[in-house]
Amino acid sequence: MTTMADTPRPPGRPRSVRADEAIVEATLDLLAEGSTIEAISIEAIAARAGVGKATIYRRWSGKDALLRDALRTLKGKVPQPAGRSVRDDLITLVGAVGRAIDPRAERIMPCLVPEANRSPEHYVLYQNIIEPRRAMMREVLQRGVRDGELRADLDIDVTMAMLTGPMLIQRVLRWHPDLDVTTLPEKIVDGVLDGIRAG
Repeated sequence: MTTMADTPRPPGRPRSVRADEAIVEATLDLLAEGSTIEAISIEAIAARAGVGKATIYRRWSGKDALLRDALRTLKGKVPQPAGRSVRDDLITLVGAVGRAIDPRAERIMPCLVPEANRSPEHYVLYQNIIEPRRAMMREVLQRGVRDGELRADLDIDVTMAMLTGPMLIQRVLRWHPDLDVTTLPEKIVDGVLDGIRAG
């Protein structure tokens, strides 16, 4: 999805990468310190980043576009499966569920879910963050169906929920203290594959 930050700039003074980073960092810091998505403002972000509001609006079309880009940085890039087998690719993708490269994610992401439930706009924001990962898993499962490795009548969306749910609940809620998150992705994938393999 293209944001104002992604669009080509006309000739002129080059945009400061340091300003971009400062704005994103300020946004994440405010969220990690307890600011809600509803309450956080462009003014507060600009003040924390040490830039003017106009600097932010030259880069992003508004608060939602900035929040989407900032929150995506918490999780890093979408994992790219090697494509050697459905099992290996699913283990890679399930292992990334609920995992973030930024420690602030532990304070920010759990707070995003209630806001997504309360606000249609925030629900769209949440969906925009997770859809690229969901699309990658959907592609792996569809490939397995096309290749005859998985059942032809497979419900792709239900299967994705079965794969991601256990990992997410363990990572986010620490549901069971005795479950090892390092081996859990493989166990989840093998358990689900037992029910969805062809023939």
